Amino acid sequence: MNARVIAAVILLIVVAAGIANFMPEGVKPLSVGDQVKAFQLPNLKDELQNIPEGKVVLLNFWATWCPPCRQEVPSMVELYSKLKDKGFEIVAVSVDRNKSAVESFVAEQAMDFTVLHDKDSAVSKQFGVFRYPETFIIDRNGVIRQHLNGAVEWTTPNFYDYFEKLLAEPTTK
Repeated sequence: MNARVIAAVILLIVVAAGIANFMPEGVKPLSVGDQVKAFQLPNLKDELQNIPEGKVVLLNFWATWCPPCRQEVPSMVELYSKLKDKGFEIVAVSVDRNKSAVESFVAEQAMDFTVLHDKDSAVSKQFGVFRYPETFIIDRNGVIRQHLNGAVEWTTPNFYDYFEKLLAEPTTK
């Protein structure tokens, strides 16, 4: 290599490093042990809602066009009916663009828990979600205890026992 090529490569590296220093930091996906970041999204009545505080929350990112998402909803409905009076909440965040598709599916499945609409996927990106369904289990103190990828059968004894243990833990806030 001649001196000009070496100088050009060095100059490119220096310029790239300089540009990188002025770029905003990328969004770090949330993981187990992190505190949940506050967010607001509209529910299906266009009322802005936050993630509930002081409750054990199953935060599920999903879409109506996603077969595994559709598959796990009945078990979510059943789990919620068993635990909703004990301080348990499900927040299902739909990334569908078409709100009417979400409304139809929610009615069809009798999803009586909180359903929020993240039509531009802004909150999904904040959580680092890029495949569906993805679920975060959050304790009463707002700490992520589990991050699960893919459809889950929520009514298995293991999950039911796990949620019962989380519900029995004290709140430190």
